Amino acid sequence: MAEKKTAAKTAAKTNISAEPNRLKAQYDKEVVPFLMKKFGYKSVMQVPKIDKIVINTGLGDIKDNQKSMQIIENELKQITGQKPIYRKATKSVANFKLREGMNIGLKVTLRGKRMYDFLDKLVSIALPRVRDFRGVSDKAFDGRGNYSLGLKEQLIFPEITYDQVEKIRGMDVCIVTTAQTDEEARELLRALGMPFKR
Repeated sequence: MAEKKTAAKTAAKTNISAEPNRLKAQYDKEVVPFLMKKFGYKSVMQVPKIDKIVINTGLGDIKDNQKSMQIIENELKQITGQKPIYRKATKSVANFKLREGMNIGLKVTLRGKRMYDFLDKLVSIALPRVRDFRGVSDKAFDGRGNYSLGLKEQLIFPEITYDQVEKIRGMDVCIVTTAQTDEEARELLRALGMPFKR
């Protein structure tokens, strides 16, 4: 009883509800038994799961415009529910007018409930809103069970209002899993609703 109260207090502090996410519940009830049967795992611990989701967006064209950077930071915060961090240039490149230490990108790393919330929103709301959407590629795996996906505009997310967008800007979404092979990761994401092309 004391543990439940502590969990509820912690969730209230971090502004995250204590009740489980729909996608997490689906993973526990449906996906785990399905993957155990398909790949013949002996233990539940062998079943691959999503470790984290990393979202990146570049700021190269507006690296000198503080106001525009603030707008993009706020958009990313609205989409993910988490404050992004700035990525800095590691070396100077004269041709690109780039100095070491300059802000050139924004990154958000999602774990736990926020990660499942974002993935649920991505597969059930955002991707179907893409114009002429026919599914995402099932070839974009890196050989170690991680999946990368490029989004061309932030407008597909329901939190973003078209009138308040300064410029249409894309982002990269990398889904990191504990799967050992691409095949296992593909089946994991497909079972969680990722709309791969047929």
